[in-house]
Amino acid sequence: MTSAAHELPADLEALRALALHQQHEIDTRDEKIDALGDEIRQLREYVRLLRHQRFGRSSEQTSRLQLGLFNEAEVAADAAEKDDASAGVEVAAHTRRPHGRRPLPSFLPRIEIVHDLPDAAKVCATDGTALVRIGEEVCEQLEIIPATIRVLRHVRPKYACSTCHAGIHVAPLPPQPIPKSLASPALLAHVAVAKYVDALPLYRQETILGRIGIELPRATLAHWMVRAGELVQPLVNLLRDDLLAGGLVQCDETPFQVLKEPGKAATSLSYLWVQRSLARDAPVVLYDYDPSRSGRVPERLFEGYAGVLQTDGYEGYTAVGQRPGIVHVGCFAHARRKFDEALKGMLGAERKATSRKESVALQGLGFLQKLYAIERSAKDATPEERTRLRDECSRPVIDALRRWLDDALPRVAPQTLTGKALGYLDHQWPKLVRVFDDGRIPLDTNLVENAIRPFVVGRKNWLFADTVRGAHASANLYSLVETAKAHGFEPYCYLRLVFTDLPRATTLADFEALLPRNLDRARQHDPRQASANA
Repeated sequence: MTSAAHELPADLEALRALALHQQHEIDTRDEKIDALGDEIRQLREYVRLLRHQRFGRSSEQTSRLQLGLFNEAEVAADAAEKDDASAGVEVAAHTRRPHGRRPLPSFLPRIEIVHDLPDAAKVCATDGTALVRIGEEVCEQLEIIPATIRVLRHVRPKYACSTCHAGIHVAPLPPQPIPKSLASPALLAHVAVAKYVDALPLYRQETILGRIGIELPRATLAHWMVRAGELVQPLVNLLRDDLLAGGLVQCDETPFQVLKEPGKAATSLSYLWVQRSLARDAPVVLYDYDPSRSGRVPERLFEGYAGVLQTDGYEGYTAVGQRPGIVHVGCFAHARRKFDEALKGMLGAERKATSRKESVALQGLGFLQKLYAIERSAKDATPEERTRLRDECSRPVIDALRRWLDDALPRVAPQTLTGKALGYLDHQWPKLVRVFDDGRIPLDTNLVENAIRPFVVGRKNWLFADTVRGAHASANLYSLVETAKAHGFEPYCYLRLVFTDLPRATTLADFEALLPRNLDRARQHDPRQASANA
């Protein structure tokens, strides 16, 4: 009895220890199950987002009615006094376009083809009286003649003295963009526009020229483009001076593959950095090639710059944004995109849910859509008028968005798509709200993103650059073409003028005269005038 009595407490302690150990294992397994469940839900979100990006619509537009269904009572009550300011925003009415075929441009030359009655039919069948012309019926067709290629023969007569035979006198050949080559300014402009505006690779241009009997190997065309890109470097330098002097710049970057780059594999990525000024009267679009995406690149690009720099949330811009004299501003479109991606990563049932947790993405999207609605109403306003409208209508929405964000952040797991959208908005907040300090600054960096698109379309066709020299030349030609387009010039006519006059330029005034901001539209041979003179 005594030995059994002494053993019983020991058995109970062992049982208690065993029970505690088993409970600990159960708790640990439950935690692992919960963590795996969260991970599975996050991965499913990403799978749905990737499927939507692969097969769904790319538009970020969301139904206003759908957004309205997800205004929860807590949010609505908190922002009720603020909604009045944004609810009364008036959006300018659009003008309905007339239906039917549009008339052909008046500047095109007309060739009249008269379809007249035979003389025998110009007599009245009733009384034999000669018919009188009372008008005419006219219908127009558009005719396109394939490109015409001709040879420019530069003939320079030779002169000599028949008495002393002292020497031969010949007029000098005008300076050429590429001396001792077959390329005229017009041909260089044609090839450059085909590649950098129409995204037509050089091997396709080689085939097109071959169909009309002209043999120009793509290697020759590539050499011409490199030489042309180097020729326009003085103009690009002047455009950079204009960009940095403007005080209001957007910047973005996109991958660019260069095969023969020292120290890098052919499959590695380099980058094209795009900068666009926001000056309405003298816009500048610049492309700059660099093998790196590090923060040292924007530091180099904006050396000595003072003013507003608007970018997305890439951390490579942080260092330059902290320089004295630079005001670093964020992009609301990227913040909106994060919430849109979170919405696309939800199941259909989750999108229709009304619980507080599941509608966070729609709530955030709703706030940002309100800001964009206010901006649309001020599309044609002056910077001063836009600043005033933002103070009256946008700032109340921003204040409500901040309160909502502080409430939503602790309620959503940070690794979910919605959590990432909230984290991005919170991290970028100091830069985002700076938009409202200056009516000249747009809500987003869409202008510079639009400037990237021509390069991206071309990259899908020609895929890569062969050499670093070619990459720099392409960046220069893109800069010149896109800046000319931003000023409303037709790219071929502008480049033809540049390649004609630039070899003759010797002074700073000569170079500045060829910048789009200084160029007279008549002097750059508007296509309407060129067609009329054809």
